[in-house]
Amino acid sequence: MSTTVAAPAAPQKTHCPYCALQCGMELTPAGTSGPDGRAPLPVTVAPRDFPTNAGGLCQKGWTSATVLGVPDRLTTPLVRGADGELTAATWDAALDLVVARVRAVQAEHGRHGVAIFGGGGLTNEKAYALGKFARTVLRTPNIDYNGRFCMSSAAAAGNRAFGADRGLPFPLTDLGGADVVLLLGSNPAETMPPFVQHLAGAREHGGLVVVDPRRSATARLTDDGQGIHLQPVPGTDMVVLLALLHVVLAEGLADRDYLAARTTGWDDVVRSAAAWWPERAETVCGIPAEELRVTARRLAAAAPTRGGRGAYVLTGRGVEQSAQGTATVTAAINLSLALGLVGREGSGYGCLTGQGNGQGGREHGQKNDQLPGYRKIDDPAARAHVAGVWGVDPATIPGPGLPAVALLGSLGTPGGPHALFVHGSNVLVSAPNADRVRERLAALDLLVVCDFVPSETARMADVVLPVTQWAEEEGTMTSLEGRVIRRRQAVDPPGEARSELWLLAELARRLGSDVAFPTDPAVVFDELARASAGGVADYSGLSHARLDAAEEAGGPGLFWPCPALPSTELSGPARGTASAGPDSSGRGEHPGTPRMFLDAFATPDGRARMVAVNHAGPTDDVRDDAPTYLVTGRVLQHYQSGAQTRRVPELDRMVPEPYVELHPQLGLRTGVADGARVRVTSARGVVEATARWTDVVRPDTVFMPFHWSGAGSVNRITSDAVDPISSMPEFKVCAVSVAPVPQVADDVSAQDAQEVPA
Repeated sequence: MSTTVAAPAAPQKTHCPYCALQCGMELTPAGTSGPDGRAPLPVTVAPRDFPTNAGGLCQKGWTSATVLGVPDRLTTPLVRGADGELTAATWDAALDLVVARVRAVQAEHGRHGVAIFGGGGLTNEKAYALGKFARTVLRTPNIDYNGRFCMSSAAAAGNRAFGADRGLPFPLTDLGGADVVLLLGSNPAETMPPFVQHLAGAREHGGLVVVDPRRSATARLTDDGQGIHLQPVPGTDMVVLLALLHVVLAEGLADRDYLAARTTGWDDVVRSAAAWWPERAETVCGIPAEELRVTARRLAAAAPTRGGRGAYVLTGRGVEQSAQGTATVTAAINLSLALGLVGREGSGYGCLTGQGNGQGGREHGQKNDQLPGYRKIDDPAARAHVAGVWGVDPATIPGPGLPAVALLGSLGTPGGPHALFVHGSNVLVSAPNADRVRERLAALDLLVVCDFVPSETARMADVVLPVTQWAEEEGTMTSLEGRVIRRRQAVDPPGEARSELWLLAELARRLGSDVAFPTDPAVVFDELARASAGGVADYSGLSHARLDAAEEAGGPGLFWPCPALPSTELSGPARGTASAGPDSSGRGEHPGTPRMFLDAFATPDGRARMVAVNHAGPTDDVRDDAPTYLVTGRVLQHYQSGAQTRRVPELDRMVPEPYVELHPQLGLRTGVADGARVRVTSARGVVEATARWTDVVRPDTVFMPFHWSGAGSVNRITSDAVDPISSMPEFKVCAVSVAPVPQVADDVSAQDAQEVPA
């Protein structure tokens, strides 16, 4: 049995395990008592100065070490026995069982009968190895990941417009110099608090514009003259953007020279925006026409072409998780291009990646239609290049598989997968229409879950395999800016936990594959770099050694694209601002690309593609039997499905259970009292939670966070309708009815009442 390399005893510079901000931190192997006298924590956490967090951490970052030592940490393989219970097993026994059942499924249903569902928190090395394993060992087309729930609409729109998708095509620190930042569908004050410091410049100039149906913590940053909060009807963000563009056109505020030199499609966009004058937009989105005009003028005044210090348009999940998410992001891009912001230092468009490696996780082969380097899997040249790195015949690489929602919906059905591997995802809490997902998981012949805690999905598995996490492993991550950074091991993994790199290599060997699967993360990265060479996301000029050397020299990470160069010459449509310099051998090293598109876009003609879009509204819109909008989101203390943060006592005490925010007017209208139990019903089911009266939500809207399982798991009732281009589900808005949970009848005896489950 392979063993894990012992962790060094010295403090290690690494990054937070949670969001894509990837805050810098230092981990010191510890032995001191944990909080409240609990068992000692494996490491102590200290923030370090890094561009994204500048020495700060949020509550999740400060308490991140607790997850390393939670009481129910998975430390040995588990196999479901004849009695239906998960019991401890050896690695040999567990893997032998997995291999036997995979072969049985393939014999009955074909290679596509086995599927993989990955995660946006995996390191680049693991994401790459997972995609390679699916296509060379299992030879299945059916691999996708939870980044489909996070970034796919922004990615689709960015690729269509710019020819490349990098969340922020500029360093995050650039935001600080702008006069205006227009932020749609994101609440970073709670989801990534250290981000807020980068908005200080815009707030100082009264230029922070937040578009959100809730008066969120981020929206409240606009108080006292520091900006504008636009509070639209849920699902109408595209109308806001079209109205802003209409004002830019009507008042002659567009950058005509930029549009003529750097874009195509402008005329079609003009015609589409002409239909959305502010007064008409007001009737749909609910924002007064004059507020829309003031916002458009302020944004235009900040543009460099009009003498401003710069402006940025940023989108997040609130506008992207929609059946018209790609179109909404396209409207944001059109507005940015009309003002001449994109590809200019100090201005631009970007989207805020959510998961820790949401950017890198989609670049190296986890998506159903992509190969490493952000290559399309149906491109013959891409297939030939990657096949050459893998040592396989290009014809053996499967074509595109099913995207996440369709993949989950097909599990256990005729023609669908009958075995599923889950890595780094908790689909029973995080997927839309989650009760349907539970039904489909239950229909599988084999469910294998690789995790470090017994998540809700792991508890359904036939085989649970304990894997390493965060401080127990080496690798790389890619931040929301496209900055490639090092994750470093600080402690040994507990018990029998193993890296997924070892696990995939062992499964490949047992399944009879002759494809090489190295287990050293640095070697895997080198292979990833070769596979990405020439692709949109080119990492070929990077290595663990180079990233380490850059950090030692005071340079925190390098940005992709960063191709390997035969000389010092820089060229290409995504050229950065720095010049390449020779390394010790005289060969040129690309400096990375902090700012993309300065000279040209990554399209065949170097121009950005503007695409006309129009508003259609939510798929599941309000109606007589469901007259209220439901919107979902996160809270400061918890992360994603809550599998990690709900196990941290300090965080769980602050927000121990799900809740429903509703306006007092709605509470009075529906008979739901503040603090009472409320039932929220959609076309897909019912959830129950505690009511919180608040004026931060609109009277026509309720809000629920999505970090919990059970009766208050809001994704049991969210919509699984998807965007036709990105296949992203419409998490963020659906129609519901709201009512108080029925109380025990007065004539029920006290004994009977005690028997009613809580």
